[in-house]
Amino acid sequence: MVSSPSSPSKQLSMLQLLACGAAIVTLSMGIRHGFGLWLQPITQAQGWTRETFAFALAVQNLAWGVFGIFAGMAADRFGAFRVIVGGTLLYALGLVGMALSPTGLLFTLTAGVLIGAAQAGTTYAVIYGVIGRHISAEKRSWAMGVAAAAGSFGQFLMVPIEGFLISSLGWKEALLALSLAVLLIVPLALGLREKGSVTGSSAKRDQTIGQALREALKYPSFQLLMAGYFVCGFQVVFIGVHMPSYLKDKGLSPQVASYALALIGLFNVFGTYAAGALGQRIAKRKILATIYLSRAVVIAVFLAAPLSPLSVYIFSALMGLLWLSTIPPTNAVVAQIFGIQHLSMLSGFIFFSHQIGSFMGVWLGGYLYDRSGSYDIVWYLAIALGVFAALINLPVRETPIGQRGGELPQGA
Repeated sequence: MVSSPSSPSKQLSMLQLLACGAAIVTLSMGIRHGFGLWLQPITQAQGWTRETFAFALAVQNLAWGVFGIFAGMAADRFGAFRVIVGGTLLYALGLVGMALSPTGLLFTLTAGVLIGAAQAGTTYAVIYGVIGRHISAEKRSWAMGVAAAAGSFGQFLMVPIEGFLISSLGWKEALLALSLAVLLIVPLALGLREKGSVTGSSAKRDQTIGQALREALKYPSFQLLMAGYFVCGFQVVFIGVHMPSYLKDKGLSPQVASYALALIGLFNVFGTYAAGALGQRIAKRKILATIYLSRAVVIAVFLAAPLSPLSVYIFSALMGLLWLSTIPPTNAVVAQIFGIQHLSMLSGFIFFSHQIGSFMGVWLGGYLYDRSGSYDIVWYLAIALGVFAALINLPVRETPIGQRGGELPQGA
């Protein structure tokens, strides 16, 4: 049954929404992308193994996925502003705890659980929910590309800054400085404050959270998107966290790793924007399949080629084009199939699969390195999974579910 909300929300301007949303993602994702730079300073100072650090960040990714479901539900129900502010405060507290934790357990609780919950409330699922409610379907994929590109720009901007803070202040002081910087998200969140009902003023499906979730989980295309997103998380988090140590083990300087991560962020600005823009013209399943297959090829060539700073920079630029470019088409497909009433929740749920993959990628990297002294097995897994993800995205059906014998979802 189709109905209209009794208290329609006032639409936010596209410029205000994209400017504030992009700035929030820039800070939140930018800080996160640099965590790999702390692996060796912290493990050496604390006398921990790499697995200890990797496990904490694995828990962070898993917590992000778990809390992302509930952050999405809260944002759909109460609006993004409150969720973003709560996430920001947890982020600052988690960074302080990450700096001051004397044991591996406390480090896991702060760097892992607290920051994971913080990222759930300050990144894509929540921001994309606002985009879905206030930007028309004709421009939605493009707008999601802009927001994802901001996260990439955050990596390009913040990773060198974080490297500079570590070298000039020390690793503890650098984390404390970031705990203050992340609080800038609070005033930015005011630009995403929605008035009245957050479900929008157009017609919507009368569906409870449970009904929407059951419908999605039974839908084959949603299952395929979840499986593909698992691979995305495995690949990018393994590379983001472990590549600095991999390069240092091979005799390259820490500056090469910093520049490499920054290049990934820079080129992903273009990659994610292009993926969002192309999603308005080309079937999104084809875009996703191309991205995953291209990742497998790029990783394979990187491992086969002689390692040098130049080969690292070329790899980083190419991987950057593919880094977060899965995010706009994946979330746009979810909105296209199921509508926008529960978009933040469904995006959070599908992102949970991404974070299970992230957990496996970052933890296996540390676990297998400590036991074999090499990252080779995980690199090969990343290649095989890329081919797998390319194949399973091809059968995804993008047609709105309401056009197959039910109501047409809102915004589809």
